[in-house]
Amino acid sequence: MSIVRWDSRFAFCLLFLLDISIILVINPAKSQANIPASTASIVSNSKIVPASRQLPVFYADRNNTVVEQVTPVSQLLSPVPKGLPTPLSSARPVSNPAIEQVTSVSQLSDIKPTDWAFQALQSLVERYGVIAGYPNQTFQGNRAMTRYEFAAGLNAALARINELVSAGTSDLVRKEDLETLQKLQNQFAPELAQLRGRVDSLETRTAVLQAQQFSTTTKLVGQVETVIGGVVAGNNVVTKQPAPHNFTFQDAVTLKLNTSFNGTDQLRVTLGAGNITSLGGTRSGLLGTSDGKTSDNASPSFPNNQLYVSGVRYRYLLGSDTAINVFAQSDGAFELGLSGTINPYFEGSAANGISRYSRRNMVYDYGDTGAGVAILHNFGKQLELGLEYTSINGNNPTDNNGLFEGRYVALGQLLYSSPKKNLRLALTYANTYSPANTTGLSGTNFGPVIGSNLANSTVAGKGTLANTYGAEAFYRITPSLAINGWVGYSAHRYLGSGDADVWDWGAGLAFPDLFQKGSLGGIFVGMEPKLTSLSPNVNLGNGNGIADKDTSLHIEGFYQYQVNDNIAITPGVIWITAPDFNASNPDSVVVWLRTTFKF
Repeated sequence: MSIVRWDSRFAFCLLFLLDISIILVINPAKSQANIPASTASIVSNSKIVPASRQLPVFYADRNNTVVEQVTPVSQLLSPVPKGLPTPLSSARPVSNPAIEQVTSVSQLSDIKPTDWAFQALQSLVERYGVIAGYPNQTFQGNRAMTRYEFAAGLNAALARINELVSAGTSDLVRKEDLETLQKLQNQFAPELAQLRGRVDSLETRTAVLQAQQFSTTTKLVGQVETVIGGVVAGNNVVTKQPAPHNFTFQDAVTLKLNTSFNGTDQLRVTLGAGNITSLGGTRSGLLGTSDGKTSDNASPSFPNNQLYVSGVRYRYLLGSDTAINVFAQSDGAFELGLSGTINPYFEGSAANGISRYSRRNMVYDYGDTGAGVAILHNFGKQLELGLEYTSINGNNPTDNNGLFEGRYVALGQLLYSSPKKNLRLALTYANTYSPANTTGLSGTNFGPVIGSNLANSTVAGKGTLANTYGAEAFYRITPSLAINGWVGYSAHRYLGSGDADVWDWGAGLAFPDLFQKGSLGGIFVGMEPKLTSLSPNVNLGNGNGIADKDTSLHIEGFYQYQVNDNIAITPGVIWITAPDFNASNPDSVVVWLRTTFKF
């Protein structure tokens, strides 16, 4: 018999054979309470279930249920060890809410006096007290069970008889019952042995995990990225000479130490290293512009592949609806996911979009990492407010630096999510200021870090102020198709000199589970930040009052092939028309092959 039908007919037949039916469910809370706290633990259905080598346990595979072994029938008359816990039944997972012992069958709503097995169930309650019901006062006697579950139930019955014997009530247990139970135990010996072997293996693996764990409070999360890529077409927009078409093989490593002190807070320390060289920057690099800048470049402030602390932040909850981040080195907008919720299929760390621009509207990119605070508050389930203040050079005590006198970004965002979370709309505002001649961790002075050279330029010796506005939207049309888009505007003021206007927009199509579950395809088209107007007396490098004269398009495509949960391979291409918003510059094309390992 490989499969047993767990119904009232089965209960009746088994009762007829031994006057004891193994159709019980013992209260898991009671059983766990009797197990010494010093024992090891086994994870079952996201609950921690105590276990012991002195009191072996079984693992019933049907419902991931942990059940305890008891003394063989041949030793039933031996003294019972003190503190022997009540066995667990395999009828339902341990993680079920309290399953309460019943004193009368009438307490079970789905068992009626007219049922043919009513007398059998009533006898089990009165003679042995081995029937339990679920919190909704039902017995649920019609579901199927496996031989493993039957073995676990038999095991529980043995424990009950053991208790009766040890309590001096052995007269309640007939010799015929013991003989029948002995036969059943012998019949199910292979299943019991197999379960015992599984538990022994689990205990061994648990011991190894405990011995090798990094920390009881800290979890290490790692990511390694390798990139093969380079420029295949395009000129340097400054020198007007063809850019080198050399392919490179580069890397980036990120290690995050996440520590929780009370289960609801988190201290994160992020370490980074890498040697992925940016293909262009403001009037620098191979292309002479940051148009098409990739998203995974190494920091220019540190030598290649030197490990450095790239982030330190502490997040805690202030009530059930408010999360607060305090960071000594981080990006508050990124830490709170302010842009990720609007652009979930393009935003990511060493994943998803290839370029920096396809991931985020320029409103999020004024500034750099630094020290500050960020707050995220939920007004119900559909409205969310995010606020953050980052001081780019908050660690520098010199003039025009520090927390409040140096370069800063203050950002606020209001996000609406539909009840099904398939539609999201956001309004974002950022106020940013940069004193003259200051730079941040990424080596920038001011600007969106992407787009034209003029959009990222300042007036020498002058401080720069900007008020930036963004509107973003995301809509998941079907589980396999989503669209997102944004528009951004920034008003620049070069203090004591004049003003400028900068615009950007973008739209993307995402194809989740394309060709394979877990994989992702993406297409993006947009206009990177463009300086559309400039005060007549301001010269940002192209002459007084001269702004970007042409329109450049950013076109990007990628396919992220998910090899498994830990490895993804992402080929992609970035195509920039009229680089630096100058139609005289030939289009530039960058190809990228990224492999991401997560652990």
